[in-house]
Amino acid sequence: MKIAVIQGPNLNMLGIREQQIYGPMKLEQIHQQMKEFAEQNKIEIEFFQSNLEGEIVDKIQECYGDAHGIIINPAAYTHTSIAIRDAIAAVGLPTIEVHISNIARREEFRKTNMIAPVCSSSVVGFGPFGYHLAMIGMVQIFNEIAAAQKAQQAQQPQA
Repeated sequence: MKIAVIQGPNLNMLGIREQQIYGPMKLEQIHQQMKEFAEQNKIEIEFFQSNLEGEIVDKIQECYGDAHGIIINPAAYTHTSIAIRDAIAAVGLPTIEVHISNIARREEFRKTNMIAPVCSSSVVGFGPFGYHLAMIGMVQIFNEIAAAQKAQQAQQPQA
């Protein structure tokens, strides 16, 4: 199984920007923890970060046929990007949205979420630990898909 982790704008500045909101961890540290979890669970993981909306859309589209699931923090594009929303819907992969801060408790404009309706789930407000929770959630989704496929195969008549 393969998970693509897609990080949106300004997440490359974690550990520097607004530490009172996002904490002191750098993106590389979060990715290292995710990589360790993936290795323990025999999952391939790929990381991507961009400040450009079109590059994020391109990366989501590249996941079709290449990845089994997506973990995405669209950052500020959460509140504005119909393009990212449509790309997630188009590829049809299990997708978990992550936000380090609780966006529902922040500025009014952050309460609009264009992305959540097309995601399998959202992990919001747990700080960097939210990425670990998303990894656990994705493993559960993979296990449920595998169990459903196995049950479906068992119901098919034997030739």
